[in-house]
Amino acid sequence: MQSNTSIKLPLAFILYALTAFVASQLILFINNDVLTTGQFRIPDIWMGAHFLVLGYAVMIAMGAMYQLIPVALLAPIWSQAFGFIQFIVTAIGITVFSLLLGVSPDHAFYGGIIAVAGIIMFIIQMLVTILKQKNKNMMTAFILGAISCLFLTIAAGFVLAWNLAEGRITSHGAILSSHITLGVSGWFTLLIFGFSYKLVPMFSLSHGFSMKWAKPAFLTYISGLLILIGSFWTKTQFIDSIGWFVLLAGFFFFVLDIREILAKRLKKKLDKPFSFSLIAIINGLGVHVLAFVFSFYGIQEVAVWGWLIFLYVMGWIIFSILGYLYKIVPFLWWTYKYSNKIGKEQVPTLREMINETYSVILFTLFIFSIAGLSIGGLLYINIMVYVFQGLLALASLLYMLSIIRVLTK
Repeated sequence: MQSNTSIKLPLAFILYALTAFVASQLILFINNDVLTTGQFRIPDIWMGAHFLVLGYAVMIAMGAMYQLIPVALLAPIWSQAFGFIQFIVTAIGITVFSLLLGVSPDHAFYGGIIAVAGIIMFIIQMLVTILKQKNKNMMTAFILGAISCLFLTIAAGFVLAWNLAEGRITSHGAILSSHITLGVSGWFTLLIFGFSYKLVPMFSLSHGFSMKWAKPAFLTYISGLLILIGSFWTKTQFIDSIGWFVLLAGFFFFVLDIREILAKRLKKKLDKPFSFSLIAIINGLGVHVLAFVFSFYGIQEVAVWGWLIFLYVMGWIIFSILGYLYKIVPFLWWTYKYSNKIGKEQVPTLREMINETYSVILFTLFIFSIAGLSIGGLLYINIMVYVFQGLLALASLLYMLSIIRVLTK
């Protein structure tokens, strides 16, 4: 996983992201009474959600791409200096935007301008880097698809923030649904698909797999996104169900490839953090099944879909990131600090950088918290939401401290 990128660049994104992750969970914990009602479209929840999705997930994804793109595509990052500037602009933008969503939504537009500028800088960085790749492959397609969805997501988000201030657009609901779909199911899912084709074989020591379902997974999932977004604008239930079914098919094709990769692994006993990322894949498939079933039977209750989106974000996207990050950060830090000292002095092994027992406890706490919080929210049980959101906030804090602990070794 070595690349030409200075470790300071991805670590800057990762450390900011972990701080935003803890902040998001504390904000949601403070507003647990609102979560119980199933009302997600209020300023305080917007603030917590954007610290989670933009501040944590997007910034982690950006940091990971700065490290993994040179490895996966064999193309050096265009400009690391530009990358540091982009980090500063994006971090300021996301922080200001998320805070304003909570305290003054009418002025969030101004923070959004800075965040959008930072994200566009990132998109430019990635596109110029990808153009340097000599031999394009399916991973290139997934990354380009994800970046395209990211651009459309921020464009829709910019329009939404402007509309909160001006209130001139009547199709606010369709834009909001498109914004969520492009960001959650488009940008994040396509990106995780693409990098999983690199990370799963690497962490499981797999060889000789075909990736025969990669192209069908990509084309089918993109088609599902287009159909589903079309249903938001046409307000047609039948098209909505078709869209969810096609998305489910695309995700299933991806699962078939992952199953083949794992079947051809040399490492029979998988590391616990990596296993957590594999659990996330099962969660993602399960949520796709539920979404199709709910759509097919015409279930439109806002609270149900709100908690389903929550399950998808936490159980698929966040779990994937948490699992992969717990493997990537120790490897990056060990390579940076100790790789040149082998044979010259005693250095810790990579396994010693990771506390497997601690990771099992930590990830079990995440699973337990998400399950309890979802059940409590769906049943409108305030005490369950209070307790399990508190546990989730605690788990996020302990996770951040465990990553920081690695960086002190």
